[in-house]
Amino acid sequence: MTREEHRTIVTEDPLGAPGRVVAQETHDVVEVQPSGGEVARRVTVFVFGIIQLLLVIRIVLMLVNANEAQPLVGFLLALSQPFVAPFQGILGSDAVASGGAVIDVAAVVALAGWSVLELVVLWLVNVFRREPS
Repeated sequence: MTREEHRTIVTEDPLGAPGRVVAQETHDVVEVQPSGGEVARRVTVFVFGIIQLLLVIRIVLMLVNANEAQPLVGFLLALSQPFVAPFQGILGSDAVASGGAVIDVAAVVALAGWSVLELVVLWLVNVFRREPS
């Protein structure tokens, strides 16, 4: 990212009469790049955002009783399964069914668990970030 800076420097005239000031204007173009810690934070938020999006899509698909035989639905459910698997069995029931709709309790718990894990990882990234003062 490029940022332009305009500054006016006011100094006393070394050769002139006392009290006389000289104004000098400068124009700088500064190249600004995010720090390594900021890049790590952005990557962390992106990766966990994708996981959370997959879990929300899974919850909605199960809630509206989407056809699992349809290729896109089956693909999204299979893609999100590895992120739900560690949280299955934590509660007494992994799903609550009513009619055709299913509330995937394991996916809801997984969404909360991955969000907490994201906060912990972001906290660790922030501990090791060194920003200029």
